[in-house]
Amino acid sequence: MPFQLSLAIKYLSGRKLRALLTTLSIVIGVMVMFGMGSLLPTALDAFKKSAQSASGQIDVTVTQKTKGSFSTSVLNRVKNVEGVRAAAGSIERTMNVPANFYGRDVDVPSLMLVGVDPVAGPTVRDYHISEGRFFKAGDSDVVVITASLADTLHLKLGDTLRIPAIDGVAKLTIVGLLPGRALLGNEEVLLSLAEAQKLLDMGGLLNTIEANLATGDSTQRDAAVQRIKTELGSNYRLNALSDESQMFASISAAQSVFNMLGVLTLFMSGFIIFNTFRTIVTERRHDIGMLRALGASRGTIIGLILAEGVVQGIVGTALGLVMGYLLAYGGSNLMSQMYRSVLSIQISQPSIDPLLLAVSIALGVGVTIVAGLLPAVSASRVTPIEVLRPSASEAFQRISRAGAVVGALLIVGALGGLFSGQFALVALGGLAFLAGLVLVAPVLVKPFASAFSVLLALAFARSGTGGLAQGNITRQPSRSAITASATMIGLAIVVGAGGMMWSMNDSLLGMFQKSMGSDYLLVPPAVSIWEGDIGAGQSLTNKLRSVSGVGTVTTLRYAQSAIPTVSVKGGSGESQITVLGIDPPTYREISGMDFQKGNANEAYTALGSTERVMIMNGILAATTGTKPGDVIILSTPQGQKDYRVVAVGGDVLMAKISTVYISQVNLKADFNKSEDVFVQLNLAQGADAAAVESRLRTIVSDYPQFRFIATRQYLDEFSKQFDAVFAGVYLMLAVLSLPSLIAILNTLVIGVIERTREIGMLRAIGAARRQVWNMIVAEALLLSAIGTALGLLGGLYLSYVLVQGIGAAGIFRMEYSFPLAGVLAATAAGLIFGVLAALLPARQASRMEIIKALRYE
Repeated sequence: MPFQLSLAIKYLSGRKLRALLTTLSIVIGVMVMFGMGSLLPTALDAFKKSAQSASGQIDVTVTQKTKGSFSTSVLNRVKNVEGVRAAAGSIERTMNVPANFYGRDVDVPSLMLVGVDPVAGPTVRDYHISEGRFFKAGDSDVVVITASLADTLHLKLGDTLRIPAIDGVAKLTIVGLLPGRALLGNEEVLLSLAEAQKLLDMGGLLNTIEANLATGDSTQRDAAVQRIKTELGSNYRLNALSDESQMFASISAAQSVFNMLGVLTLFMSGFIIFNTFRTIVTERRHDIGMLRALGASRGTIIGLILAEGVVQGIVGTALGLVMGYLLAYGGSNLMSQMYRSVLSIQISQPSIDPLLLAVSIALGVGVTIVAGLLPAVSASRVTPIEVLRPSASEAFQRISRAGAVVGALLIVGALGGLFSGQFALVALGGLAFLAGLVLVAPVLVKPFASAFSVLLALAFARSGTGGLAQGNITRQPSRSAITASATMIGLAIVVGAGGMMWSMNDSLLGMFQKSMGSDYLLVPPAVSIWEGDIGAGQSLTNKLRSVSGVGTVTTLRYAQSAIPTVSVKGGSGESQITVLGIDPPTYREISGMDFQKGNANEAYTALGSTERVMIMNGILAATTGTKPGDVIILSTPQGQKDYRVVAVGGDVLMAKISTVYISQVNLKADFNKSEDVFVQLNLAQGADAAAVESRLRTIVSDYPQFRFIATRQYLDEFSKQFDAVFAGVYLMLAVLSLPSLIAILNTLVIGVIERTREIGMLRAIGAARRQVWNMIVAEALLLSAIGTALGLLGGLYLSYVLVQGIGAAGIFRMEYSFPLAGVLAATAAGLIFGVLAALLPARQASRMEIIKALRYE
């Protein structure tokens, strides 16, 4: 192995640019995987530690499993458990603050509202007051806030703090200041329990119990905790922080996405390495034949080629690990500064996960070995006799024809799956279609190059280099096909995702117009993530209905719940879901759902009865396999309740969130929720819109937690938000397409090196530097045009598969829309990549010295 290794290092050092470009593709893939894989768990760990530290010296925290409210009688049951020294009930609720509520220059997106029992609270937690005083029994309209919040709002003791409340704006006098604390980023606002119950319409209710135990012995403490669990039953959760929370799940999902991004980048890197090594074998046939003549075995030749791949894999992986750690280190510093100042959370430096390190190394080095294996075996078959006759191209053509036949069969099978109408066959056909294009690409190089060269002839008519470029591309169809395939995969992903997003945009806008059919909306700060939104009581809708010219008014109310789930491995668990309460008669007049299963009239009629029934949205029905007629067990503050599914349907707001719709009557009875978090209203026929709108704005101004907006204006905002997401997806996919740029650049550089003497001959017989430059640029455009054409074909099929997949999953009804913008963007990107990739090799070729080029071996 030292012999092969020394030869590999010598060869790579003599081809620095080629080795650099090949290694760079490995660096990018490993950097993305290792860097983001190290950064996101660090952030997750910081959130966990922050949340755990928030409970201070509290031994046990009790919450309802659905995060709902419950009777104060539950507190008495906890107090009576043997081993509990002290317990206190409270109300803790995140409050989303409307933009500019405290002024344009003050950014306080949310607060943590905490209602504390003035007597029992201090017996379980030490509320350290740095200035002023704590609550007294009988206090009302007073508040204790953190010193950092006071500084942000430029307030002091005795000043008034305004906060949104269900009956308008509450004005509270500041009587005490707390030091800054790490409570998941939200500044604490403490008020008496009675005051919190009044402001949130939660009379006689709690949502959190904190308890300290009477002993420090671990065995006795575990026994006491178990007694609390037994007393309260499965409807309550102790020490509720868990990895199943939406925040932790989102971070974990992001980590999976970036890991997949790294794997796909490494996959395309394999194409680049494969192409490079095949060229190496062809270029060094004479050298390999001489080694075989001197007695080198086939194993020696395979070891020589693989050694080059291993060296590049090790170097690329090492650099990728270093750059990945620097990415994680820099990202953690940026996040730490932001989180420390905004969220009061300290993020430590990223730690190295041994498993992630091993996987990154295995993939980084493994891709080079796998990509170089076939060329290495091909090189080992070279004999001294073969070097004397030019049979390489014929062998490659035989391989290309065999691959083309297999590729054509895969494409025909994919088209058959497409017309079958069965999603499983359509999805399988998507993979077969891409694989078929890769295999058939060598056969398509010549006809594609001939077709595109007509356009090049017009562009380079004066220099006459279009024909030379076409000849250079078609001379090595296998190498050109591999390069085009790397471009094809990158652009297919862009076009496929773009087609899905384009279709989703059209479908969601259609759903919006159907489910948001009102004239005006009252929108909370965080639409579809209702947990932190402070709604309004019945007084608001009464005021709205009393305005002359107002027709139908309907509202949405919110709660959280959980339903039983069964895992693939046979285990059981629970999934958190959103519960929305609607008023069926007014809701169907002013709004509407998109129903996938069931009858709309029957569903609304059933919801209007006293029976416990629900409408389940598509994404939840798809994940649980639920259909109309099934009975689902909902966890509620009143215990487990059976609800019958009457239909599958939903609206645009909850299209991506597992949601069920029940009547507001049942929401009040089972979940203790009666505040309106979203309001829709229509004008009466013939009403003066301007006069009515002016009166409505006056009423809503007393409820700053809502934004009053015309539905048509909200639709425009919704479209702009979706366009922003659309742009973000394309930005991420652009990063994924970088290896295709490297592939074209690598092939052109190899071509320039391989044709050094040829270029020298062209210069010697009078070719100008500009003509050589144009020839290389024309080759790049041909390569990128072939890759772009194949990428568009693959991407359009892939986009159709993705759209059909969403429809087949029953998430929501989705129609395919041709992604014209995605096609144009991909075409422009492919051609621009070609020009960019040509700059360096064109410069290198045009500046060759004629004498040195003619003497090149």
